[in-house]
Amino acid sequence: MSNLILTEIDVRGVATVTLNNPDKHNAFDDSIIAELTKAFNAIAENESVRVMVLASTGKSFSAGADLGWMKRMASYSYEENLKDANALAQMLHALNFMPMPTIAKVQGAAFGGAVGLASCCDMVVASEKASFCLSEVKLGLIPATISPYVVNAIGLKASRRYFQTAERFFADKAERLGLVDEISSPDELSDSVEKLISALLANAPTATRQAKQLAFDVAYQAITPELMKDTSERIAAIRVSEEGQEGLTSFFDKRAPNWLHK
Repeated sequence: MSNLILTEIDVRGVATVTLNNPDKHNAFDDSIIAELTKAFNAIAENESVRVMVLASTGKSFSAGADLGWMKRMASYSYEENLKDANALAQMLHALNFMPMPTIAKVQGAAFGGAVGLASCCDMVVASEKASFCLSEVKLGLIPATISPYVVNAIGLKASRRYFQTAERFFADKAERLGLVDEISSPDELSDSVEKLISALLANAPTATRQAKQLAFDVAYQAITPELMKDTSERIAAIRVSEEGQEGLTSFFDKRAPNWLHK
């Protein structure tokens, strides 16, 4: 793996994946997409990882697609473009469905596909200087592979606007749209991310992962007898699990649960 994508896992089980190409505003191409996919899949399979942070170096979070890559794509056949797009779609899917909580740390501009990266994370903490733009139509393109995640993040109405206008909007608007969860001053951005990490690490590891999957599984579902049965089975199973028993016992014993000691 090149030094354009850095992965670090600390003693707490917090993994940080960092886009490290500030000279190109952390734009990505096919090779960086492959590296990100590999990094996300490796972290997803690592049971010791409790939280993942997606960050970047320099002034920009990511400028989206690299210009050189886009120039190459312009000469690709339909089949080559399809293969290329599928690779990006697989990377986004890997990020969106990471089993552990994910936090995007956005310090600056996030354009095009970078809005997709942010939309795939469970939480987005942004600097006051952060800005966002779905700029594809300016180039005669559309935000196709990122669209399911962006629409899920900001809603259909806002997507209809920003997919078509390619307007640049800033952290305050992104927060109102639901793309950004918290806004911080640039100097306090790392501290804001750490506060979220601390909140997540205080919770039961298995329950946290299952709670994330629960949100995916019940979203937009009709409340049928089958869904009621499924959710009842889930809570019954976790109540009698080792972690569930420890959580309940420690609460009533007024002591810290064992996952805090670990």
